Amino acid sequence: MTDDTVAAGVIGVGSMGQNHARVYDELGDTALVGVFDVDGDRAESVANDYGTTARSMDDLLDAADIVSVVVPTQFHYENAKRALESDVHVLVEKPFVEDPENGQELVDIADERDLVLQVGHIERFNPAVRALRDLVDDLDIHAVSTERLGPPVDRAIDDTVVMDLMIHDLDIVLDIVDGAVDSYDAVGTPDCSHANANLAFDSGVTASLTTSRVTQEKVRGLTISAADCRVKIDYIEQNIEIHRSSVPSYIDDESLVRHRHENFVETLAVEQVEPLQSELRSFANAASTGTEPVVDGEQGLRVLKLTKELDEAARETLDGGARLTSTVD
Repeated sequence: MTDDTVAAGVIGVGSMGQNHARVYDELGDTALVGVFDVDGDRAESVANDYGTTARSMDDLLDAADIVSVVVPTQFHYENAKRALESDVHVLVEKPFVEDPENGQELVDIADERDLVLQVGHIERFNPAVRALRDLVDDLDIHAVSTERLGPPVDRAIDDTVVMDLMIHDLDIVLDIVDGAVDSYDAVGTPDCSHANANLAFDSGVTASLTTSRVTQEKVRGLTISAADCRVKIDYIEQNIEIHRSSVPSYIDDESLVRHRHENFVETLAVEQVEPLQSELRSFANAASTGTEPVVDGEQGLRVLKLTKELDEAARETLDGGARLTSTVD
């Protein structure tokens, strides 16, 4: 480890936490100084895989400059608070916390101690989304639609499909659409495996989001309908297509008048990069330079509050699953 290297640790090394450990080990500007997990055998195994040490929580917080908190959501608050109070910069996986009041407390602690608190909304670091950020200021957006679909997974997931999957798309929509959410409605299946939501912004933009764990095709996409084009993003392929139409015209071909309307598709070149690698590099850089993270605690709270409201609406079973509509105060 050199003076320019950030000492990184991981709290919780389940499937996602192991990826955090791997990336910290791979990045040239971070050094993986240890991992912690309540399952000591798992911590030892992961530590051996990446040439680091399985530590107690106190030892890890003494050794690390930054940590990723990658434990089940119900334990985010207590682990992040402990790290912040040890003056360690923290990245908390999404959803930020269970209770927004606890999230606000974490934001306040980070502010008081001048620490970076980042929320792990990884799609912000998808290369296609980062390229989209360079386009949105020039788009007159009318509507946004998203799909995040896939078949059942072979592991236990505590969160509903809204809290686990739709939250990704809500974060992106809130980031790219100007204005506040005026109203929303949502509906979901009784087992919380499929849900749809609609948002209306005070800017006039609408958004429609669909997410599912029971669709026999993996789809991760976002479409923007703008005044002069339609923009399609494929998160999996990490590409962007911009669809435009020419002005309709009429041509006279040997006394036959015909209508002509051409479509043009522009495919943007997007550098293929692992989103988690970009996310953790960005987090380490924010911690070492004292700059604002891409997704700070306040942004994490905003999307958390809306996601929880949509989740509650989607789980309503009024009249056998009727749609519940609410207005944002």
